[in-house]
Amino acid sequence: MTTNLAAGRSRFRQAGTGSKLALVLMALVSGIVAALPARAENAIETVTVLKGTAGRTVVKLGMAKELTSAPGNFTIDNPPRIAFDFADTKNATGKNLHDVAEKGVRNLTVVQAGERTRVVLNLNRPQRFETAFEGKNFQITVLEPTERAPEMQKVTARFAEPGRTAPAHAVRDIDFRRGRGGEGRVIVDLSDSSVGIDIRQQGKQIFVDLLKASLPRNLERRIDVGDFGTPVTFVDAFVQGDGVRLVVEPTGMWEHSAYQTENRFTLEIKPIIEDPSKLTQGSRPGYKGEKLSLNFQNVEVRSVLQVIADFTGMNIITSDTVTGSLTLRLKDIPWDQALDIILQTKGLDMRKNGNVVLIAPREELAVKEEQELKARQQISDLEPLQTEMFQLNYQRAEAVQKLLTEKDQRFLSKRGSAVVDARTNVLFVSDTALRLEEVRRVIAKIDVTVRQVLVEARIVIADDKFSKQLGARFGTQSAMSLADNLAAGVSGNIMGRSNWFTSAVLAGGKPSASVTPWRIGLDDTYPLNVNLPLENPAGSLALSFLNLGSGNLVNLELQALEATARGKVISNPRVITSNNQKALIEQGTEVGYFVAGNATTGPTVQFKKAVLSLAVTPQITPDGRIIMTLDIRKDTVGPSYAGVPSIDTKNLVTQIGVNNGETAVLGGIYEEITRNDDNKVPLLGDIPIIGNIFKQTKKAEDKTELLIFITPRVVSEALGTVR
Repeated sequence: MTTNLAAGRSRFRQAGTGSKLALVLMALVSGIVAALPARAENAIETVTVLKGTAGRTVVKLGMAKELTSAPGNFTIDNPPRIAFDFADTKNATGKNLHDVAEKGVRNLTVVQAGERTRVVLNLNRPQRFETAFEGKNFQITVLEPTERAPEMQKVTARFAEPGRTAPAHAVRDIDFRRGRGGEGRVIVDLSDSSVGIDIRQQGKQIFVDLLKASLPRNLERRIDVGDFGTPVTFVDAFVQGDGVRLVVEPTGMWEHSAYQTENRFTLEIKPIIEDPSKLTQGSRPGYKGEKLSLNFQNVEVRSVLQVIADFTGMNIITSDTVTGSLTLRLKDIPWDQALDIILQTKGLDMRKNGNVVLIAPREELAVKEEQELKARQQISDLEPLQTEMFQLNYQRAEAVQKLLTEKDQRFLSKRGSAVVDARTNVLFVSDTALRLEEVRRVIAKIDVTVRQVLVEARIVIADDKFSKQLGARFGTQSAMSLADNLAAGVSGNIMGRSNWFTSAVLAGGKPSASVTPWRIGLDDTYPLNVNLPLENPAGSLALSFLNLGSGNLVNLELQALEATARGKVISNPRVITSNNQKALIEQGTEVGYFVAGNATTGPTVQFKKAVLSLAVTPQITPDGRIIMTLDIRKDTVGPSYAGVPSIDTKNLVTQIGVNNGETAVLGGIYEEITRNDDNKVPLLGDIPIIGNIFKQTKKAEDKTELLIFITPRVVSEALGTVR
């Protein structure tokens, strides 16, 4: 039988390794012998230690008879030992302890228990060995450590392994923090990411060696972190050789992991909450037990289970129906995996309760559990009912009653009942004591204050508009011949009173405001050949020329408009609501309009909404983030068509997750409209400069941007304030 304890462990055990292994050695002999018949057919008569070649140590055991098969053996790394079990063999050497003066082997013990004898070689360090038969002698050769097999070597975790010519490195800072799950984190900031790091666990401590690194004097200290509420009590940093060593001292049950990101190295020590139903404790998946090697030939299953029980220190109860033998050879596997293999091979199963493991055939355990369930059900049917009153604070009693009595998830037994007093919001539950205890746990979980969230939205609409327009009105007409004189007038536009030529002017007199104007034109209208004016010009210039001798009239009006508009509209709706409850806030106008009726009914009035609204359903996650389902709307009243108003809408529907108090940009719309409109007289409008008289030009640039921001904040339960 070979047992090998691996260097890496998933957790720390309080019992000392030496004392535990001593108990294993003593219990192995007594337990295995008890399962075998009392007969001793052989004996160890002499023990001889020789110095072999290449620094090897040879131990020869002189037997009374030749061995027909190799004895079972196992090895242990801490403390380093090699053990051999000789069945049906006595100790005839006359003593138990034999001193060994050779290098690597401290001493040798020969212990007899019943009809079985164990030979244990106590080593200075873990070493490999070989065995051979020479007649009646059984020879054990202990090899040099350099000849150790690769699987016996200690495995060390390394990060960023440096090359041989790695430059000197430095430790910038050492910090300690507590994680959300109560884990302790030792954070080391390094000068660069190529620092070599070795991690190993020795006893109660974790050693971290930073290779070829320097440590500032202000960081060379012992840090007491016991007040952080983590498994770590002290972190010690000091210079060790040409590097830096960190010694971390945890307490209790824990497991550790390490990782490095860029120049930051983190060692995380996580507490382990013991689960009575698990063989081994820890959060990592898979098998986590200490590694061992087993080598058995035709040995009873009960004896192998006792070996595992002694090795782990667990209490294993084996059913009387567990019988048979097996041949087993397992090398360097976790002990819980070895136990699983043995159980599967022999059709067995186990049930764990605390530190006690019951092992029996699967069928036997299934029958036993079925009987227990039936007995428990019978007891429940006969158990007297009890009534308990539950005063609910935050939940409605009717809702809790429905939860407890629903068929799909019934918490009460078939004899149980729940009655509600709506006036006092009290729930009366009658059931067995076991079911009442379960109801208590359920109500304690659900009858709690609901956290609230303040959601603030900000809708920003910014616009930048620019337009430029140019128009003209131009006309000519001939009149009758009059006296050879010429008159002209200037006004703001061709309809201006100061530009009208009265009859007195035509007669050679001066214009007079008291004389009624006379519009020049055969039909008393303005003579316009080009009529391309602006609707609302900002400015205009009009000219009229009249040749009284020829009767020719020229009217010209130029109009121009340039407009710039910039604006920003900020809407800021806010609403507070409970976790997982929808809230809606809106403000706006309902625009009414008439809808035609028929012969029997007259016209009716209908309404359209133009509102600013915020609808949100927040969800607070366990890690403090807030997930929101949002519907944000910003409407404005647009132009009417056939008496029916239009609604300009801006709407956003989304779901987003944000940290508490952070602001997120949900989305935005950017619009840019550029227009160039020309109305002109063909050919004449294309003439440079003069062509402006014969055309109308409109240029416009409109830019509009919409941005929507959201900020959620969790409301403090104690003070009712926002966090």
